[in-house]
Amino acid sequence: MKKTQWLVTGVLSSLIAGTLSGCSDDLPPQPDDPSCQDWEWDDDQGVWQCDDTHSSHYHHYYYGGGYFSNKSSLLKSKSYKSYRSSSTFKGGFGSGSKGGFGG
Repeated sequence: MKKTQWLVTGVLSSLIAGTLSGCSDDLPPQPDDPSCQDWEWDDDQGVWQCDDTHSSHYHHYYYGGGYFSNKSSLLKSKSYKSYRSSSTFKGGFGSGSKGGFGG
C-alpha cells in the first residue's frame, strides 16, 4: 500500500507542478523597462501592470511598448482591441485562450 500511495502522490505532484508552470510559461515576458521594477499580470486584460509603488507608472497597464494610465484608455487603443479579439489574447478566465485553469 505504501508504494501505491507514493506513486499516486508523485503523479499528482507532477501534474500540479506541470499545470502551474504551464500557466506562467504561456504569458508574454515581463516588460524590460527601468521605470518599473515590479510587474503583476492582469489576467482580465491580458497585459502586464506596473506594481512598483515607487514608479510614476504605478498601476498603469503596459501594452505594445507603452503605458496606459487606466483601463479605459487601454480599451480605447486600436492595437489593444485587435489583440483582445485575436487568438493570441492571453487573458480572461474562461475566455478560451491559453492561460488560466486548463489552459
